[in-house]
Amino acid sequence: MKKVTNHPFAETLITWYKDHARDLPWRRTNDPYVIWLSEIILQQTRIAQGLPYFYTLTEAFPTVYDLAAADETTLFRHWQGLGYYSRARNLHKTAKHVVDMLDGKFPETYSELIKLPGVGPYTAAAIASFAFGEASPVVDGNVYRILARYFGIETDILHASARKEFTALAQELIPHTDPARFNQAIMEFGSLQCSPSPDCGSCPLISSCFAYREERVNQLPVKSKAKPQRIRHFQYFIIAQAGKVLVHQRQAKDIWQGLWEFFCVESPDLQETINLHPFLSPLMGHAVALQAPGVHVLSHQKIISAALLVQLPSDFKFEKPSDYQWILSSEFEQLGKPVLLLNLITDNIALKEILEG
Repeated sequence: MKKVTNHPFAETLITWYKDHARDLPWRRTNDPYVIWLSEIILQQTRIAQGLPYFYTLTEAFPTVYDLAAADETTLFRHWQGLGYYSRARNLHKTAKHVVDMLDGKFPETYSELIKLPGVGPYTAAAIASFAFGEASPVVDGNVYRILARYFGIETDILHASARKEFTALAQELIPHTDPARFNQAIMEFGSLQCSPSPDCGSCPLISSCFAYREERVNQLPVKSKAKPQRIRHFQYFIIAQAGKVLVHQRQAKDIWQGLWEFFCVESPDLQETINLHPFLSPLMGHAVALQAPGVHVLSHQKIISAALLVQLPSDFKFEKPSDYQWILSSEFEQLGKPVLLLNLITDNIALKEILEG
């Protein structure tokens, strides 16, 4: 790839950004803690969805010391609904590391930031440039799209070599005098202007854009087909007795690790589920079907759920599974749980009343 030093691309983007930048709270500070928190929230989350969580989390944990001192259950409670809970776990790990090992101070360089749990190349570059003025370019889906279209890059962005190639180009383009502004500009441009369905007619780069000139806007960037989504079936049993519900915390290295849920069996068939767990059979006389949330879509999975509410008389005896526990119904509201269960509770008045005590 030929050198592009001093290319007008950067100047044009920054000029566009001055007129179109959205007023977002993390853009008003160079505090690395606030910037880091916002970047972790926005990983795989749209700004509109992430903004309320940013306010909630910065209010609950105004400093890295507050976040480090919090217990994981409290963090999960504030995080629930954002998904990708490994982000929250890494958030907690990093906060503890910064407080315990770095005296509460974030590293100031890309090469040190990327060593933190949950901090990848994009996040490390964002913090390094926004908080410390380092000329490290951010490279994400927006940047792939803009550079591929403008410069006519044919590399499959899912190929292992793509990040290195696009990062090298972005490194040549980023101005060392104002790297933070350039990174903000290119992200905003990809979000608002050069989107998957771009408004080419108002684009300031139209006169020199390869994809527009060659009528290939819809063909770039090149992206191979993603793997088909895995379809899973969850059978939920909300077993309630004497003001308590049966729950457990998911521990397996799977979706929703660390979150709480009702008794659940992964199976497409209710009768098969009962056959696999004989203790359920005598409970069925007290079971009422609930309205399930339908298909719950994750990044690479689809969860199809069904739910039964089982309200047992106080004198009903049965042997609960060893990895489940009884808790007060009202306590379940305080625990972090999957969005699927939040929707289940919201959609079913009877269940909501039980959990509210």
